[in-house]
Amino acid sequence: MLNHLSEGSASAPPLLLGPSLGTSYALWDAVAPELSVGHRVIRWDLPGHGGSPADLIGPGATVGDLADLVLALADSLGVERFAYAGVSLGGAVGLHLAVHRPERVSSLAVICSSAHFNGARPWQERAARVREEGLARLAQSADARWFTPGFSVPRLVRDHRDADPGAYAACCDALAAFDLRDRLGEISAPTLLIAGREDPATPPSHLREIADAVPGATLTELPGASHLAPAERPEAVLAALRAHFDGTARRGMAVRREVLGDAHVDRAQGRQTPFTARFQDFISRYAWGEIWTDETLSRRERSMVTLTALVAHGHYEELAMHVRAARRNGLTADEIGAVLLQTAVYCGVPAANSAFATAQRVLAEEAGDVAE
Repeated sequence: MLNHLSEGSASAPPLLLGPSLGTSYALWDAVAPELSVGHRVIRWDLPGHGGSPADLIGPGATVGDLADLVLALADSLGVERFAYAGVSLGGAVGLHLAVHRPERVSSLAVICSSAHFNGARPWQERAARVREEGLARLAQSADARWFTPGFSVPRLVRDHRDADPGAYAACCDALAAFDLRDRLGEISAPTLLIAGREDPATPPSHLREIADAVPGATLTELPGASHLAPAERPEAVLAALRAHFDGTARRGMAVRREVLGDAHVDRAQGRQTPFTARFQDFISRYAWGEIWTDETLSRRERSMVTLTALVAHGHYEELAMHVRAARRNGLTADEIGAVLLQTAVYCGVPAANSAFATAQRVLAEEAGDVAE
C-alpha cells in the first residue's frame, strides 16, 4: 500500500495529491493544510519514495501501474470518487486516471507535467544510470532541475537522495513509456493546467498542448516558478487550485454579493490580510456557499431568521448590514419591524429597543439615498 497522509474532515470532499519523481508528499507541505480546510486531502508517496515500499513496482513499470496503486489506496480509504491534483509524474497519473477511469475523477489539476516526457531515450538512460550508481550524484543537480536559481527546499532534495534507486528507476521506465496525446480529447473531468514559466522539464508549451486538447480545460502560467511549483510558489498554486476545485466558494461569493451588495463585499475583501484570509474563505464557502444557497428556505425567510439571531446575541453592527440585506431580499420596512417586534417577546425588550434603533437608522439612510 502506498504511504499517505490524510488531512481535513473525513466527511469533506476527497482530494488526492500526487508527487513528482524524486520527492515525497512533503512537496505539498505549504499547500495541503490550507486545502484541507474544505477537503479531505490525501497525499501519497511514490513507491520507494518517502514511506512507500520500494517493491510495489519493478522494471518496466508504467504510469498505469502507478494509477492502479492510487486507486487501491482510494479504495482502502473508502473513497470512490475524488478530485485529483498531481505534479509531473503525479500529474501523468492524474491524466491516466481521467482517461481510463473517468468515473473515479470528479475534477483534475495537472501541474508542471505533460502528456509525454520528451521520448523514451532520456528516461531509459537515467534509469540505467540510477540502477548502476544510485541517486546521490543525481540528487546533486536537483535544485537546478526543480527550482529557479537561488531557491531550494532541503527536505525535498534529501528525499530525492534517499529514494530507493530501483523504484526510482522503475518510475523512469514509466515516464519513458508514457504518451497520452492521442487520448486527451476523451477527458471529461473539469481540468486545470498549471505551468511554471521557468520550468525546463515540462515547459509551458507542454501544458498548453494539454489545454488545447482537453475540452473546456483552462491554463494558468506562474511567473517565477520552475518544476516544483507547489514548493516554490505555494500561494499562487493554492489560489489556482481553490478557484478550480471549490465550486461552493464560487457560488458562495456570488450569493454573498447578491445579498450584501458589491460595495460591502469589496470592502471586506479589501481589508483581507493573510491573517483573515482563511476566515473570509470560511464565510464564502460555508455561510454563503452552503447555507444561503440551500433552497429549503427562501432568501426572505433566511433574512428573517438572521435578523432574529443577531438581535438575540446583540450583534448590532451585523444587524445593520443584514437590515440592508433584508431589504435587498424583498422585505418591506413594515415586515422588518414585525420581525423586530417579535424579538421583543423572545429576546427581550432591551435587545429589541437597540435593534429598532439600529434598523431605523439604516432605513432612514436608505430613504435618504432614494430621495437623492
